[in-house]
Amino acid sequence: MKKYLMISLMASFNAIAEINTEDFSESLEYAQVIQVKAVQHKNESWCFHTKVKHNDQGWDHYAIGWEVIDLEGNQLGNRVLAHPHDNEQPFTRSQCGINIPKELLQVIVRAKCNQHGFGGKPIVVNLHQKEGEGYTLRRP
Repeated sequence: MKKYLMISLMASFNAIAEINTEDFSESLEYAQVIQVKAVQHKNESWCFHTKVKHNDQGWDHYAIGWEVIDLEGNQLGNRVLAHPHDNEQPFTRSQCGINIPKELLQVIVRAKCNQHGFGGKPIVVNLHQKEGEGYTLRRP
């Protein structure tokens, strides 16, 4: 079963998400998370290498970033994208130094575009499983 999100279209990355396991848009009008590689370091912080696909159309419509959230929608880390990627699709960008509480078993990685907000395909990462649908994980 696919895991999905339906996210209210709020301007802030800090918005709380409403988790819905049945619906997301596959349209490239929404930023889609294609693949995640999560790497935990010896200091227990994490790096997320996230591949995103979106129908970027210059500054008027582009993927503006991605974030890691817990299952309640609390932001744990994010990566702001500084410019459109019209001619580089899909693309991977990384963010390190993300601290995830030890008690969390799963996190969600989702992307956002400047016109439609969240609502594309997210990836649910099980922090105790080496790989799953759309992700790989490495721990020390």
